[in-house]
Amino acid sequence: MRGKQDSVGFTRREFLEVGAAGAAVVAAGAALAQPTRQAPRAKGPRVRLDLDQKDLDDAYDQSVYAPNQPQITGRYATNSEITRARLGAPRRFAYGPAPVEGLDVFTAKRPNAPINVFVHGGAWRGGVAKNYAFPAESFVSAGAHFVVLDFSPVQDFAGDLTLMAGQVRRAVAWVYRNAKEFGGDANRLYISGHSSGAHLAGVVLVTEWQREFDLPADTVKGGLLCSGMYDLKPVRLSARSSYIKFTDEMEHALSTQRHLDRLNCPVVVAHGTLETPEFQRQTRDFAAAVKAAGKPAQLLVAQGYNHFEIFETLASPYGLLGRAALEQMKVAP
Repeated sequence: MRGKQDSVGFTRREFLEVGAAGAAVVAAGAALAQPTRQAPRAKGPRVRLDLDQKDLDDAYDQSVYAPNQPQITGRYATNSEITRARLGAPRRFAYGPAPVEGLDVFTAKRPNAPINVFVHGGAWRGGVAKNYAFPAESFVSAGAHFVVLDFSPVQDFAGDLTLMAGQVRRAVAWVYRNAKEFGGDANRLYISGHSSGAHLAGVVLVTEWQREFDLPADTVKGGLLCSGMYDLKPVRLSARSSYIKFTDEMEHALSTQRHLDRLNCPVVVAHGTLETPEFQRQTRDFAAAVKAAGKPAQLLVAQGYNHFEIFETLASPYGLLGRAALEQMKVAP
C-alpha cells in the first residue's frame, strides 16, 4: 500500500528514500511547472463604455478571442469542396459588370423554391463565395435554393464601405428580379450573413427598395444575422478605422440599428458566448432595439461557441443557425 501522498506528487516513503535534497529538487520542478500569473495591464483612458483603446481594438479583432481561427476557416474551405463534390458545381451568374460581381446558386429540385442569400464575412477585407458553400447542402435538401455572393473587399474601394454595401444590395435586387431563371420564388427571398457579412445583410434589411430599386418594400421576407455589427460608432473608434475611411455620413447610413423604421421583416440574431464582448453586446443591443421598435426579433445564444465556430452550425438542419434559418423560411429538413 502506498503511503500518504505529498502535495507535489510523491509519497512520504519516497521522500525518505530519495532524501530531503532529492525531494527539494522534485518540489522545485513542480513549482516551476505551475503557470505564472501576469500582472494586470494598466488601463489607459476610456474610449468607449469601460474599454480603453487596446480593449476596444481587441474587441473588434476576432483572432484575439479565437486562436483556432485558422483551423476553423480552413474547414470552411475544405467542407465547401466536399459540398460541391456531392451537389455538383453551382450555377454562376453575374449581377453586375465588374468581374467580382458574381454569385453562386445551389439549386433545389423543388420548383419555385424559396431562396436564401448568404453574405460572407472577413472583416470587410477578404473572403470568396467558393469557401462559404458548405451550408448549401442543408438548404438544398430542405427544398430551398442557397445563393452565396461575391463582392469586392473594402480596400478595392479605398476604404468606402458604402460602395461595398451597394454591391450587396444590387446582388439581392438581381436575385429578386431573376429568381425564375434558376427556379426560385422571388416572393420568398431571405437573407443571412455572418460577421461583417451580417453587418452588410443588416444594411440590406433596411434598404429603401421602392425608392432605390423600384422593388417592393418587403423584397426580403426575413433575415438571419450572426455575430454582426449594427452600430458603427464603436467600430469607427477601433483599429478598423485604419482601413475603413469612416465619415459621419457613412457611420449613420450603414448603422442598421438607426434605421429600424425601414425594417419590414422578422429577424433572427445570434452570437456565441466565446465571442468578443463587443460582438456580444452589439447583438444583444440590436435585438433589444428591434423589439423596442415593435418588430419581431429572436435572439439566439450559442453556449461555448466562438465567432468562427458558431457559423458552422448553419450547415446542419439541427444546428442552432441551420434550424433557425429553415424555420424562418418555413421549410423542413
